Amino acid sequence: MNYSQTVDYMTKALPMYHRIGAAAYKVDIKNTVQLMSMLGNPEKKFKTIHVAGTNGKGSVCHLLASILQEAGYKVGLYTSPHLVDFRERIRVNGEMIIRGNVVDFVQTYRCAIEGIGLSFFEMTVGLAFDYFAKQKVDVAVVEVGMGGRLDSTNVVTPDLSVITNIGLDHTQFLGDTLTQIAYEKAGIIKPDVPVVIGETHPDTAGVFEAKSMQLGAPIDFADRRYKVVPLSDNGQMLTFDVEKLGQTVFKSLKCPLTGAYQLKNLATVFQSLEILRIIGYKISDENIANGILNVVKNTGIQGRWQMIAKSPLTICETAHNPDGIRAMLAKLDSMKYKRLHIVYGCVNDKDYAAILRMLPHDAEFYFTRPSVERGLDVEALAATAGECGLKGKSYANVGDALAAATSDADPNDLILVTGSIFLVADCLAGLKKRTIAAS
Repeated sequence: MNYSQTVDYMTKALPMYHRIGAAAYKVDIKNTVQLMSMLGNPEKKFKTIHVAGTNGKGSVCHLLASILQEAGYKVGLYTSPHLVDFRERIRVNGEMIIRGNVVDFVQTYRCAIEGIGLSFFEMTVGLAFDYFAKQKVDVAVVEVGMGGRLDSTNVVTPDLSVITNIGLDHTQFLGDTLTQIAYEKAGIIKPDVPVVIGETHPDTAGVFEAKSMQLGAPIDFADRRYKVVPLSDNGQMLTFDVEKLGQTVFKSLKCPLTGAYQLKNLATVFQSLEILRIIGYKISDENIANGILNVVKNTGIQGRWQMIAKSPLTICETAHNPDGIRAMLAKLDSMKYKRLHIVYGCVNDKDYAAILRMLPHDAEFYFTRPSVERGLDVEALAATAGECGLKGKSYANVGDALAAATSDADPNDLILVTGSIFLVADCLAGLKKRTIAAS
């Protein structure tokens, strides 16, 4: 098989949650443990930082990886899902895994993959950890896929565990209360391993404190110690100060990941860096400043309030659950534009009616469907949106929807593509194809 055929095999022959939903979800990590044993336990051959949370965990992973790169470490970065290329999930110092390594791994272990009955995600974790071990990374920043306790990545014993926040998402698997979801996320806390919690919440703080006490894991809440104070945000660059216990410790840092929600993510990063320094990581203030500034260049992060056109200003944003949408709306409130056009599509296993009720009624909507099996039928979406007081038209795909929005918009308008990671992925993939065709 070549690379294209290999990816086709992985995404179609193996159960893939992001494609088919619940049928791909595993209720334990036995398969991953068996796979790691077969691979010679690569997860034990490098240090790790393990990051869970409802929102923000991807941004925190990319920021930490970028800072560690600036500090001279060879850094593995495992995140999910990918937006355009499968290889986005597995990077070393920002460089995506080589296509040949993906092909070789699948060909070498295909019988075992099918024999164990691995899901797409389980196989991908094995591939990532095997690659990191062979590349001899110093440390890998590993993003949890879903939850934590039963996630395939939870075979690692990290130097630091990080839980960004807790919100209502994937409730059919993790529970329908913040306390239940916190219990699942707390499953990444390990004996004697320090843990950073990004946000204090009365329904979840006790869960984390009890788990950390039970396991002897030192615990810190980032928002109790650090505050990130925004100075300016022009939509392309955030400038901010950092306060620790009320004292300014960093001035006028710059971050290309903008939006109010990044302030919480950055506070989580600074608390994490404090712990990493305490346990022996050599990270200077200059490394921190440069790592934050260069996060896009260093790690290739996409989809977080990403500008894809200037006139009219067109933004891709992967917000897809209530907390993410609230943060996105706060960002919109800080911006100046004439009219708002929203290209919107989502998956069918979310409480999409609740999210639609949160969206601005004065926007013009362009309803569409992400190109995954879980994608919500566009007519069902449009009908529910109408019941929620939203007005717009339906389109077969995000390319058609975006073209219509661009045609309707004036230069001073704002176009926002949002509602699903997979919708943003479709949008970015389409832009990439057009760029290649034009070159």
